[in-house]
Amino acid sequence: MKPRFFAIWAAALLLFSPALGAQQFPTDDPVIRAIWEEGMENSQAYALSQVLADSIGPRLPGSPGYDAGANWVIKKFQEWGYEGWKDEYGTWPSWERGITHVDLLEPRVRSLDAMMLAWSPGTNGPVTAEVVAIPATFTPEEASEILSSVEGKFVLFGPAELSCRPADNWEEFAAPGSFERLQEERRTLQQAFRASQRAAAEAVRFGPEAFEEAGALGVINSSWPGGWGVRRIFSASTETIPTISMSCEDYGLLYRLAENDQNPVIRVGAEASFGDMAPAFNVLGAVTGTEKPEEYIILSAHFDTWDGGSGATDNNTGSINMMETLRILSETYPNPKRSIIVGLWNSEEQGLNGSRAFVADHPEIVENIHAVFNQDNGTGRVVNISMQGFTGAGAYFGEWLSSIPGDITRHIDLTIPGTPGGGGSDYASFVCAGVPAFSLSSLGWAYSPYTWHTNLDTFDKLVMDDVMNNATLTAMLVYLASEEEQMLPRDRRILGLNPRTGEPRAWPQCRQPNRGGLEP
Repeated sequence: MKPRFFAIWAAALLLFSPALGAQQFPTDDPVIRAIWEEGMENSQAYALSQVLADSIGPRLPGSPGYDAGANWVIKKFQEWGYEGWKDEYGTWPSWERGITHVDLLEPRVRSLDAMMLAWSPGTNGPVTAEVVAIPATFTPEEASEILSSVEGKFVLFGPAELSCRPADNWEEFAAPGSFERLQEERRTLQQAFRASQRAAAEAVRFGPEAFEEAGALGVINSSWPGGWGVRRIFSASTETIPTISMSCEDYGLLYRLAENDQNPVIRVGAEASFGDMAPAFNVLGAVTGTEKPEEYIILSAHFDTWDGGSGATDNNTGSINMMETLRILSETYPNPKRSIIVGLWNSEEQGLNGSRAFVADHPEIVENIHAVFNQDNGTGRVVNISMQGFTGAGAYFGEWLSSIPGDITRHIDLTIPGTPGGGGSDYASFVCAGVPAFSLSSLGWAYSPYTWHTNLDTFDKLVMDDVMNNATLTAMLVYLASEEEQMLPRDRRILGLNPRTGEPRAWPQCRQPNRGGLEP
């Protein structure tokens, strides 16, 4: 085996050299060649992605969609000759979304772009009522008056955007000073609303739950991240009335009508059903190693999604990457030296709960993990891998990347030694336990504002060339890692002082998962 500092040098040449042809390889390793052919020429990533996004759809924890997706994944594992199972760790409220339909009836007729938030109650049939808008500025005394006026009405909570045009559109076309004035007015409006909320909270309970208690029929909001036709859709805090997310444009329409005493009336039909507490589980698949069966490589991605769209880039792409990696290996490296576990985690969006539970519940695996490869941030090709503060990891990655075709590696920067991640995605659940776990970070492709937790996170946003690239890369990394004689070292960097406090920075501490419901 060549010295590792030469491997890093060789990898650097590959990272910055001209593109290699698709048939050129830096080694004669037949497994690397076979992985390339299977991953890039015989890929099933498109077919797997289409079923998961379009047919199965989004997968909130506790939902029938999550359960259906898990059953489909396990069936695929079995088709490829691997064991698959559900690893339960707790419970979660069962909830299923139905149809949301909102129409403006007065002063004119228009169907509105709206959708209930996750875990929201429904309306028990269509409900017609007036709309009241919470003003941008109000005193604590006025807050009490507002609460007394919402009974039997739908409440618009939060000021409307002054413009639903993205910033780059303004920057391209606006007259000098126009966009700057808009931004300043927007900042002033938002600051005034937050200040009014804080002042009101010191005097009375104010917000969606308070509107619910005061007899409102529903709460409507809009979370606009700044792109055309996009909005973020998270979860509701109300328990008996619906909370509805509306597009930037239609929320603005309702708000201006109410603000200007033009008496908007809407009809809302929102369907949702709650069931008993459902099992909370991760979806696991595994192949046992032939030489080091009690040492593990983890293929990591979260399987749960928000349900404003299809979950296509968050995180179907990560889940499909790990599934396709396992499929590729079944054809090209069916007898790995080390055991390989695919971990498709539940409830990442609510606090990394599934992966934290796995780390807490399986110490016998965790202490013998060789490496974790995690992907979470969208459809783009992998361009950065941080060593997460593990000082010995960079030399291994340098050697591995020097064996991988430059068509893949020339995009990748290694961050050495990096800083341990304390959150953000499931690799952090392992890093805190001292396990070498790495995030395969990818190109943005407008992940924010357009697909991260939005209504536009749909199959058409996938870039299949990049998805195939990532599965091929991951399969090669798993193969090369499995063939190593020694486990990756777990030596950690000294983190130094926190510049804000002057105190020594500490390695992230592991947190306990939420095993019982929506509230942490």
